[in-house]
Amino acid sequence: MSQGETGAAKGGTATGSAVAGDASAGGAVHASDIDSLDFAKSNGLLPAVIQHAGTGAVLMLGYMNREALRETFARRHVVFFSRSRQQLWEKGETSGHFLELEAIRTDCDRDTLLVTAWPHGPVCHVGTTTCFGSEQITTAERLTFLATLETVIAKRAADAPEESYTARLFSQGLRRIAQKIGEEGVEVALAAVVESDDKVISESADLLFHLLVMLKHRGLSLERVVAELQARHAKPKA
Repeated sequence: MSQGETGAAKGGTATGSAVAGDASAGGAVHASDIDSLDFAKSNGLLPAVIQHAGTGAVLMLGYMNREALRETFARRHVVFFSRSRQQLWEKGETSGHFLELEAIRTDCDRDTLLVTAWPHGPVCHVGTTTCFGSEQITTAERLTFLATLETVIAKRAADAPEESYTARLFSQGLRRIAQKIGEEGVEVALAAVVESDDKVISESADLLFHLLVMLKHRGLSLERVVAELQARHAKPKA
């Protein structure tokens, strides 16, 4: 577990913030709740479990003192207290792989923090997406990458960098995006008939990407599509 520079991939800006709540009973933590937390139990430090705001994956464990927590709220980037160096350090301060704050919660004993954040780049200093290893990625974890991709698309749309293909698609409008979905759908169908499995996978990835772009342009989410599929599945058979 790294205490030095480390950092996963969101590619989007935080859409929410920690909301003031009853921190004494567990729940959301706001900057005004800091003094209600139990720093005394562990000599002025609270364990901070970092969770991906989009996928729910556990990314790493760090420690925060009061100052680190205040700086986290102020900067909107996660700041830890390094036990080895005895100083604050902002995750990604040299690598750029920072953790963009979404929200913070405390447990019922007020002595542990759950920090949800959007990671920018690999979280672990060895280059993996989490400090708990990325070698055995489950099917569910691969599917949750779609949530990460949605946030990447949202950021490209908002920032509109010149070199971004996604940003260019957004600038060309919904008709062009819809046209690309049609083109990619045809390519998937053709690949299914005459191409290799790898080509089918590649073309399917292109189609899914452009579908996500269209949904974002319409202000819709993949979550709603999945909910529709779940609702259909739950309907009793005729």
